[in-house]
Amino acid sequence: MNVYRHEVKYYECDRMGITHHSNYVRFMEEARVDWMDQLGYGFDRMEAEGVVSPVVSVECVYKHPTTFKDVVEIEVKVAEMSPLKITFGYTMRVGDKLVCTGRSVHCFFENGRPVKLAERFPQLYEGVLNSLTC
Repeated sequence: MNVYRHEVKYYECDRMGITHHSNYVRFMEEARVDWMDQLGYGFDRMEAEGVVSPVVSVECVYKHPTTFKDVVEIEVKVAEMSPLKITFGYTMRVGDKLVCTGRSVHCFFENGRPVKLAERFPQLYEGVLNSLTC
C-alpha cells in the first residue's frame, strides 16, 4: 500500500505555529480512507451498500511537532482484526523524523446491528487479510 501524504495547512496550526494536536486524528482518518480506497473497497462503497463503520476508540502518541507546510507521511497498517472489529495502526513521519503514532478501532453496522466483515464483505475481508501478510 502507498503511504498517504498530508501537507499541513496554515489553519491546522495553533498560535505557537505548530500543528494543533486534534488534527492528527483527522490525518489518521484521511489516511485510513485512502488505504481503503487503495484496497478497492472504500467507505463510500460500504455506505452505499448500507454499512457504516463507527470509531470505537482512538489514540495518538505525539513524538515531535509539525508545522505549516510540513508533509506528513502516514503509513497505515492493520494492527488487529476480529470478526467484528478492525484496529488500524498509524505511523506518521516528516522525512526520517517520527512525529506521531496512533491507533483506531472500528466496527461495522448495518441497520443498527453488528456486521461480520468476512460474511458481509468477503472481498474486503480477503484484501485486509492479504495486507497483513505483505
